[in-house]
Amino acid sequence: MKRQWGMALVGALVTVLLLWWVLRGESLTDIIANIAQANFWLLSASIGVATFGYFIRALRWKILLTPVKADTGLRSRFASVSIAFMANNLLPARVGDLARAYAFSRLEPVSTSAAFGSLVVERFMDGVVLLLFLIIPVYTSGFPSIEVLSEGWGANLLRLAILIVIVVTSVLCLIVVAPRLVLKIAERCGQLVSPRVGAASVKILESFISSLKIMRDVRLLLLGFTWTLGFWTWHALSFWLGMLAFGIDTGFISAIFTAGVVAFAVALPAAPGFFGTFHAGSDFAIGTVYGVESADSLAFAFGYHFGGWVPITIIGLYYTWALGLSLGQARSLNPDTNGNEDFTEEH
Repeated sequence: MKRQWGMALVGALVTVLLLWWVLRGESLTDIIANIAQANFWLLSASIGVATFGYFIRALRWKILLTPVKADTGLRSRFASVSIAFMANNLLPARVGDLARAYAFSRLEPVSTSAAFGSLVVERFMDGVVLLLFLIIPVYTSGFPSIEVLSEGWGANLLRLAILIVIVVTSVLCLIVVAPRLVLKIAERCGQLVSPRVGAASVKILESFISSLKIMRDVRLLLLGFTWTLGFWTWHALSFWLGMLAFGIDTGFISAIFTAGVVAFAVALPAAPGFFGTFHAGSDFAIGTVYGVESADSLAFAFGYHFGGWVPITIIGLYYTWALGLSLGQARSLNPDTNGNEDFTEEH
């Protein structure tokens, strides 16, 4: 609990710092006026596309879950995805992925650790595709200047993102190539605490590794990457429509780049709802890199972000209620929770 509150405090501080950073010297009146003047229909279409993206996430998840259970229900997957993003939007300490895996284990005969393992594969695929979203625009004729990516806080953030992807990829490759070695290391480390912990560590990791079998199946891996590329291209479409709604016409490639930068930015600790990290990433991509006026880039950041925040939060709350679940104990859950356990029931 202390660790979670510590993470929540760090996230809150990061949010305050980044919001101060992007808003320093800016006129809130101008930003609010630009939001009010946004094209309603384009912004609505943008939010609609973004919200439908959660359904695409649920469709993609079926492929990633195939090594664990091939015939999972679409409703179970979509409900779990919605609950996850609602949790990220309302609860501190970024518990969304854990809540997603745990909710799914309540709806399907899949352990929480196995479901959680599929999300690790999902993040790996996301990272690879998003790196392409950062790299490809740089080599297009319409990219403003590569020099802006070589210095400053934005450039440092991108370098950190690349490093994270490399580290995660390396760890996943080790687990896939040498699972027995990883299990042996986990068992010995656990036994340093107690034999019971060692045995439990192996059991959890075995369930986790079972969900990584997709990494050794070329067909499923390519299918997963295809869906991942499709999802993020669809998500970039929502960015492009949103940018047009605020009079930002820098082209679809700039929307792809912005979606990539924002995706990596929101991976940083922040208060619930990605406040601050989303806005800093968006302002860096649109304002700093593409040279759009700050009042316009920030109007997009705040307008698009809040517009997208509302629908999925409502959908997630609905599924939490409809399924008789509560997220009251989500922050205390661990990935080793089995599928027979429950959220706190509301009676």
